[in-house]
Amino acid sequence: MSLGNPPEDERPFEDDTDKDRHDLPSIGDALQRARTAAGLSVEDVSNATRVRVAIVRAIEEDDFGPCGGDVYARGHLRTLARAVGLDPEPLVAAYGRKHGGRPAPTPAAPIFEAERIRPERRGPNWTAAMVAAIVAVIGFVGFTAFGGDDDGADRAQVAEGPEPSVSVTDKPTREPAAPEPTESAIAAAPRDKVVVRVSAPDGRSWISAKDHNGRVLWDGVLEQGASRTFQDDTRVDLVLGNAGALELHVNGEKIEDDFRNGQVERLSYTKGDPAAG
Repeated sequence: MSLGNPPEDERPFEDDTDKDRHDLPSIGDALQRARTAAGLSVEDVSNATRVRVAIVRAIEEDDFGPCGGDVYARGHLRTLARAVGLDPEPLVAAYGRKHGGRPAPTPAAPIFEAERIRPERRGPNWTAAMVAAIVAVIGFVGFTAFGGDDDGADRAQVAEGPEPSVSVTDKPTREPAAPEPTESAIAAAPRDKVVVRVSAPDGRSWISAKDHNGRVLWDGVLEQGASRTFQDDTRVDLVLGNAGALELHVNGEKIEDDFRNGQVERLSYTKGDPAAG
């Protein structure tokens, strides 16, 4: 007959460490409590860590299956713990005790979902394509209406004078300019149009010429000794950069002026001129 303690009293004492361990919150609880205490939502943590919302929710429920393996689970734990202000190492150690210690080596090619979010595939942007098509049609119609009408040749420049002196190798290939009209041809120009001839006998000058629609007839430097003639059925607008070096003939008549060298002049001529605008 045994004089010792009864069998039920011979059970080993429960380890205080194990009892304390049962009282501790789980990994997911610890992360959730820290996130709540920090005033962060699941979406806030996902945006800050680039860990998808579904994975954050699963980890807070102690479900590590969506992580895709131990290596990724440990990586997510460290990332989420830092985001909510926890030391990640105790959580990683707790995960190791529960899921088998150190993870098996994994290929280096995959990367944490925390470091990569694959872009969602999107279908074609039909709205943008339709807008682009409409803009192209409107541009074509506008070009046809304003640039391709039958009487466009009547409003075009009558002829172009000699180009500024440049070497042949520097000039782009272009069609030969029409021959410069003579003074008699200018004088005989029809009176239902305005014809302006600009010459540069005393120096070079920058010139801009536009028709009554504001379309540029010519914009460039007229070299000394060169001339240009412009024609429109309503009005020719000129900007002369060095008016004192130029001579003007409007509808066959010379414009008497007192322009000075270096003086900038803005002029407009219509049918029935010469008269400065």
